[in-house]
Amino acid sequence: MSTKLYVGSLPYSTTDAQLTDLFSQHGAVTSARVIADKFTGQSRGFGFVEMATSEEAQRAIEALNGTKLEQRTLVVNEAKPQEKRERSGARW
Repeated sequence: MSTKLYVGSLPYSTTDAQLTDLFSQHGAVTSARVIADKFTGQSRGFGFVEMATSEEAQRAIEALNGTKLEQRTLVVNEAKPQEKRERSGARW
C-alpha cells in the first residue's frame, strides 16, 4: 500500500520532476507534486510525494527530513488526511 508524504519548506523553484528525482533515491515514487497557487502558478513552497510502500516512505523521511535543498531545510513527514472545510456560502 502506498504512503503519501508531505514535503514542506521547498525552494520555490522546485519542479515535480526534481521532487521525483530526490525521493526516487530512497524508493519507488508513485507520484510527486509541488503545490502551486491557482491564480499565479507560483509554487507555494510545499508538495506531496507518494511512495510505493510504507517502508520506502519511512526511509525517505529518515533520509530527507531536516536536510538542505538550495539553502532551505526540508520538512518531510507522513501526510495527514485533508480536513473537510466548510463552504462560506458566498456565491460568485
